[in-house]
Amino acid sequence: MALSRKSQDTLVRNFFFLTALSSIVILALIMVYLFIEGLPIFGLVSVSDFLFGSFWYPTSEPPEFGILPLIVASLAVTALSSAIAIPLGVMTAIYLAEIASRRTRDIFKPVVELLAALPSVVIGFFGMVVMAPFLQETFDLATGLNLFNAAIMLAFMSVPTICSVSEDAIYSVPRELKEASLALGATHFETIAKVVLPASLSGISTAVMLGMSRAIGETMVVLMVAGGAAMIPNSIFSPVRPMPSSIAAEMAEASFRGDHYRALFAIGIVLFLFTLVFNLVASHVAEKHKQVGAATL
Repeated sequence: MALSRKSQDTLVRNFFFLTALSSIVILALIMVYLFIEGLPIFGLVSVSDFLFGSFWYPTSEPPEFGILPLIVASLAVTALSSAIAIPLGVMTAIYLAEIASRRTRDIFKPVVELLAALPSVVIGFFGMVVMAPFLQETFDLATGLNLFNAAIMLAFMSVPTICSVSEDAIYSVPRELKEASLALGATHFETIAKVVLPASLSGISTAVMLGMSRAIGETMVVLMVAGGAAMIPNSIFSPVRPMPSSIAAEMAEASFRGDHYRALFAIGIVLFLFTLVFNLVASHVAEKHKQVGAATL
């Protein structure tokens, strides 16, 4: 017997509700497990010593669990990669959305989006075998596996995300805003700078935050090309060990539910909080600068 239309609508609505609910529950369980495994380390070391300690020697006697070098490395790599990726991504998006011909846009937009599909291990391998020797020889460095190499590779990964989301935001600006600006005598580039970009600021800000979130949480690339030295960098060419690479490199050798194991989960908590802050800032900026039609500019 066929279901009535109302029953079909109810069934579909409940199916999507359960699907969304299951995603939320799974993420919540992961977060709870992260805190359950990580918080016990603070019975051995204080929160301040853990966050601001300068030495990370989890296997020494006695062990030292200071993750300040790891935090500084993560923030430095993210900041430097963002300084490279944000201008490239946003300017590419402006070109594709406002300057390039339709034929050029149809060719290059899929190429940019395909770059986001490159596996991180491939990008890391490129950084190891191509970029590292180049940096070492060009700048006469002791090693080419350093903060700058990691930042370049992370920027390469972030550009497609920033470009794609920004381009969609710029392309969706109401046409009447552009036409009104041009009708008042503004040039094409003045229209882009004073009308299009302010109207698409919400989407561009979201794109930037998404790119930065990907950079700070990336594991494989920084594990392969950052150098792996748990020390506070004194230059952009210093080898570093960001938080994700420490977790990936050391989890296999940490004894199950030992102090080292707990400390790695505590690093995961810190990384989770950093990513959460990025997402909250992105949400706030997107809501603050939301553009609805032409009347809210």
